[in-house]
Amino acid sequence: MTDVASANAAAAAGPTSSFSMVEEPLDLVRLSLDERIYVKLRGDRELRGRLHAYDQHLNMVLGEVEETITIVDVDEESNTQSVRTVNRKVPMLFVRGDGVILVSPPSRAS
Repeated sequence: MTDVASANAAAAAGPTSSFSMVEEPLDLVRLSLDERIYVKLRGDRELRGRLHAYDQHLNMVLGEVEETITIVDVDEESNTQSVRTVNRKVPMLFVRGDGVILVSPPSRAS
């Protein structure tokens, strides 16, 4: 059976078999195109947005992005830490793949 035929057969089987089409790690990202995904980046940054494009290096173009940055401030004198988060919304964002730690596909209802 060719790759196209097997993909068509899996698609015809219904939405619950979409994870059976995952044979390589990037297949999971491919199945998330035009869906909202969660991306964890280096430097305590998190993104939630719609995946428009990606490549083999996990460079990504995200739309409707909500970025959350966690900042830990340390007071040298009292040796205390304070944690704060900064949120911002960005209409379109290019994410360089070497900063990506984790990509999570959208949650799929069973």
